[in-house]
Amino acid sequence: MQKVRLGIVGIGNMGGAHCKNITKKGLSPEVELTAVADINPAKLEWAERELPETVARFDNAEALMDSGLVDAILIAVPHYFHSEIAVAAFERGLHVLTEKPAGVYTEQVRAMCEAADRSGKVFGIMWNWRAHPLFKKMKELMDSGVYGEIRRVNWLITLWYRSQAYYDSGDWRASWVGEGGGVLMNQCPHQLDLWQWLCGMPKTVSSKLLYGKWHDIEVEDDATVVVEYENGATGVFISSTGDAGGTNRLEILMDKAKLVAEKETLTITEFETPIDEFTYNGPAAGELKSTTTVLEFDDPPYLHSDVLNAFAAAILRGEPLIADGREGLKETTLSNAIYLSDWLGRPVELPLDEKRYQRELKKRVKTSKMRTAKHTNDSADHTESSRDRWRVKW
Repeated sequence: MQKVRLGIVGIGNMGGAHCKNITKKGLSPEVELTAVADINPAKLEWAERELPETVARFDNAEALMDSGLVDAILIAVPHYFHSEIAVAAFERGLHVLTEKPAGVYTEQVRAMCEAADRSGKVFGIMWNWRAHPLFKKMKELMDSGVYGEIRRVNWLITLWYRSQAYYDSGDWRASWVGEGGGVLMNQCPHQLDLWQWLCGMPKTVSSKLLYGKWHDIEVEDDATVVVEYENGATGVFISSTGDAGGTNRLEILMDKAKLVAEKETLTITEFETPIDEFTYNGPAAGELKSTTTVLEFDDPPYLHSDVLNAFAAAILRGEPLIADGREGLKETTLSNAIYLSDWLGRPVELPLDEKRYQRELKKRVKTSKMRTAKHTNDSADHTESSRDRWRVKW
């Protein structure tokens, strides 16, 4: 095999972008787009206009996977259906790359991981921010052990401002039944993944979520999360889609250094003496001396293609993935714990009570309503039958 024959399931915003990156921008030389699938007829019409005629078009994922035209699929459909499609693909002997998040609840992701294990096929997830050189550098520094243990983590990520028109642009958006959550489920999976990738999974999670605080939606558009780690370190994560002029600032304080990531800059402040040592042995009026280094990074324009190219290389030559799909279970566990803490009104300990989370989510799904799309942008309205096909099946 010289190229991976890829089928993309779901050609909305992200799936359509992947199509263009492959066919028009030529960003994935070891990938050949051979098929696409979408339940929305307008999207298939878009594919007929915009994609090469050699790309086959299907109105459902099963037909694409059974076509014999693909070696692998990229899943870019609403969140609830990632697991269902991934498991079906693995059962057909196909490799799978899924968009984020891996799933809405952990049982879904476990099913994906188990199917991948049984099949022996490559399983990747689109954690494209792991490929960013800034976060790769932070990971390298933290894993080296030279700065000791984490003491405190603060991440203020409020760059996600969205208008009401954004939420009105699709019937699956901003509902428990269509999306499974709000800012945490849609905008923040990458940051939640990076949080645990850099700092590890916490011991306890406590959260305060606000539902429809800034928009006419039923899910959360404002989140404040406090965690505690096994070593006693604490972390705070704050996000919202209601803050204009938002911020993206990550601070990680360690025994011997402080790392601050903001925009494309990593500021490294190294302490001359470990904090605890100076706290208990330093002079009364002393000042902890430090040196600061500022590293500037370019913003890579094609991180998604970096992930796809690594996925192809893993299939063709056994090279490492940027993120194994099984890593999706950690982010899903963390997001589920955040929701459950707010729903129960108390801190939640890990490992997560997965059954309790599912019961609480089901309560919200039962009373949830699919939205009526008012602003379609480049998307056509879903037909009534399409809405029914996207509905959650428990």
